[in-house]
Amino acid sequence: MSDDYTADASVDVFQLKARGLQHNGLRQANVGVVLNIVGFNPGLSNAEISRMSGLAPQTVSAILSALESDGLIMRGEALRGRRGQPALPIYLRADGGFSMGIEIGRRHADVVIINFHAEVAAQYRVEYAFPDPRTIFDDLAGRAHDLMAQLPAEHLARLLDVGVAVPGRMSEGLERSGVSADLVALWSEIDPGAEFERRLRLPVSVYKDGNAGCWSELIALAPPRPGSFIYLLVSTYVAAGIFGDGHLWDGPTSNSADLAAMLVQVDSGDPRTGHAIASLTALEKRLKAAGFAVDLAQADSWDLDAMKGEVEAWLDDAARALALVVFNTLRVVDARLVVLDSTLSAVSERLVQRLRHELDLLQRDGAPTPKVQQGQLGRLAPAIGAAELPLYRRYFSGVHLMDRPR
Repeated sequence: MSDDYTADASVDVFQLKARGLQHNGLRQANVGVVLNIVGFNPGLSNAEISRMSGLAPQTVSAILSALESDGLIMRGEALRGRRGQPALPIYLRADGGFSMGIEIGRRHADVVIINFHAEVAAQYRVEYAFPDPRTIFDDLAGRAHDLMAQLPAEHLARLLDVGVAVPGRMSEGLERSGVSADLVALWSEIDPGAEFERRLRLPVSVYKDGNAGCWSELIALAPPRPGSFIYLLVSTYVAAGIFGDGHLWDGPTSNSADLAAMLVQVDSGDPRTGHAIASLTALEKRLKAAGFAVDLAQADSWDLDAMKGEVEAWLDDAARALALVVFNTLRVVDARLVVLDSTLSAVSERLVQRLRHELDLLQRDGAPTPKVQQGQLGRLAPAIGAAELPLYRRYFSGVHLMDRPR
């Protein structure tokens, strides 16, 4: 892999992917290149798209005409005041394509429908003690059909894909949470993609929750987007993802980048995983040990001021543990950005601030401390990312472009 993704921080990673090939047999790949440019650089003219892609103006013109005919792009008002003929800016149509994302978490589930601008058009959320494999697929598929029924018929016809985000090694996490052995065994045998395909009659792709969240936060970043960054979402456990060297590190089983599974040591006790220290499950256990009657499913209604002592102590330990996780990860991937968020929004900003402080304390050998910023999508990041990934791969990667609606 070329070093281009990290060599120039002023260049958006999607711009680096936007180079076409002058060959008729590669037309579908070139369509994806043009859509990449239009999607991540809205308002460019035909000539500007040609220069950025390296494709001939007539090739770009033919591709844009086909995309406009397919209802995927639109032309804005003429840009006057320049040399030559007035240029027409090109934009993606928000209603050009739709996708559904479903996150099945250990204590919650989200269903979203997004449009071509990655805006949420419809959503549903439910909390539970654990995802019961005997009922959850029927329940969520039913809710998905309800959301689909809210779309106009012409929009529904453009909803072609479903992405499903689930925690890596779901059955192991449920076993640690005390779920009965028979249900844990059932989860280990179930194929979530097949379950939803049978109920929704649409192609389904399955992703690890951290990978899906990582992708959605990448798309949400302001240009120039980096070629590498680390993503952490403090939830029931700690979902994580790596976008490295211009690619999402999902691995052959989609279970890669389980960063919080690293062993870290924040006190005089034995090393523990980042999950055991920095997750909301760890906070819940700490609060219960202090005598608070809390349930993680109702975390948004917790009186955090009344629990201030325990919450502050957890924030300190969580930030220290996550700093060690990030520090060690940076020895594997050259990233200058960490995006951190939590499904408990009330602690997100404080956790970001403390992680910055702990990383400063860990600075070694003159290595630059990465920038740490709060995520933009919060608890919806995995579901949105699960919807975005198949949408991107269908339209923008050039792989599935023959299947687009007409």
